[in-house]
Amino acid sequence: MINFRAVINVIGVLIMLLGAFMLTAIPFSLYYHSEDSSPIISSSFCCILIGLILWWFNKDSEKNIGKREGYLIVALGWVAVSLFSTLPYLFSGFFPGFTDAFFESVSGLTTTGASVLKDIEAVPKGILFWRSLSQWIGGMGIIVLTVAIFPLLGIGGVELFVAEAPGPTSDKIHPRIKETAKRLWLIYVGLTAVLTIILTIDGMTFYDAINHALATMATGGFSTKNASIAFYDSAAIQYPITFFMFLGGINYTIIYYSLTGNFKKVWRSDEFKTYLGLTLLLILIVSMSIYQVSDTSFEKAFRTAAFQVISMITTTGFVVADYTAWAPALTILFFLLLFIGGSAGSTSGGIKIIRHLVFVKNSLLEFKRLLHPKAIIRIKIDNQIVAPRILTHILVFLLLYLILFVIGSLIMTIILSDCDQPLLTAIGAVATSLGNVGPAIGDLGPLDNFATVPVIGKWLLILLMLLGRLELFTILILFTPYFWKMN
Repeated sequence: MINFRAVINVIGVLIMLLGAFMLTAIPFSLYYHSEDSSPIISSSFCCILIGLILWWFNKDSEKNIGKREGYLIVALGWVAVSLFSTLPYLFSGFFPGFTDAFFESVSGLTTTGASVLKDIEAVPKGILFWRSLSQWIGGMGIIVLTVAIFPLLGIGGVELFVAEAPGPTSDKIHPRIKETAKRLWLIYVGLTAVLTIILTIDGMTFYDAINHALATMATGGFSTKNASIAFYDSAAIQYPITFFMFLGGINYTIIYYSLTGNFKKVWRSDEFKTYLGLTLLLILIVSMSIYQVSDTSFEKAFRTAAFQVISMITTTGFVVADYTAWAPALTILFFLLLFIGGSAGSTSGGIKIIRHLVFVKNSLLEFKRLLHPKAIIRIKIDNQIVAPRILTHILVFLLLYLILFVIGSLIMTIILSDCDQPLLTAIGAVATSLGNVGPAIGDLGPLDNFATVPVIGKWLLILLMLLGRLELFTILILFTPYFWKMN
């Protein structure tokens, strides 16, 4: 039987933590006299109070969390946190309705970076900081954060980590899951602090620096400027953000091994080598293309290509140029990048490099199996055989992803029938939402926002963003009869 009281207990803790995070926006609100401290304080009070009530009346529940409880906590926890994170938006009055506020909230927490705001720079500083912070919270996953805290409450964290941690990876940097979560968050916080310092030194105000550092390490893409990073036409700013976006797309266990000097494990990772090689190849192709089709220096072409390619492949979504204006072939290329994603175990969204790698290797080996039907030919990743169960899981994931993209695109094409480019806009919107990227193509390109999308279309994209962030299965499993069978 599912322990619903334990589920509500944990969700209560999540909501309380969310309320505590909201208070970090108050110093910016007071310093800039943006007059949004009252909505933020009220929102925080509501979160802490409701979260406390949920926790208090269920604190004596059985603490053991199984797989079913783990999936419920993650799925319902993300919905609950998304709902409560809309409060600062609603109380401040800068969003016309609940749908827009909820869209911005889900886009932030899922690190998608798609926005309905037409004038970002007019938003009060405190609210804008909360918007960036929501991406940072969602980047590593608030569930992973609480894995390090729940043992203090007598709640086990293994099932939560399995349900929340993105990608088909079982790498652990420490045998105890709580210590793994702590190390991941220590790296996450450290990299965010380093980038904030670098950007401040290179010319950003501290406020802009910390906002962009939060969004960069979360591979989220929310900016404090209407023009995104294109506002800062500076190599000293764009190169560091490019590098840290690249780091954000790396499996955090690989970053941990690098920091501890264990480079053998770094270069043993097939996924990391593929990620690095693919990124460099794409940067080279796009750099040469931009240099040929535009009147710019090679350094500027290289910098723009490196920034935009890494921004898209890591699903960050920052923008320094309108890639749809370069050439039709490059528009198609950047559309395809919406389906790549970073490494498993990173803050990136998307399908993930490891799944593409396994699929390609298996496809190539299938030709060999045709010639040698009696031979047992197995796929190897990092010199280890990929278990048939994992291979099946990846192939089913890819099929489900494709089905959701096709069905979502058909529905969005109908919803967006009044647009100038309904088909391109629809497939771009669905791909960018499901991949948690941000910018798309058509009428929702890198220079546009999602304000013009009809209400029903926004709700569809909200669902796709949540499905993409939680790797499809975590939500879809709740709609299967097997999940609810008590045996």
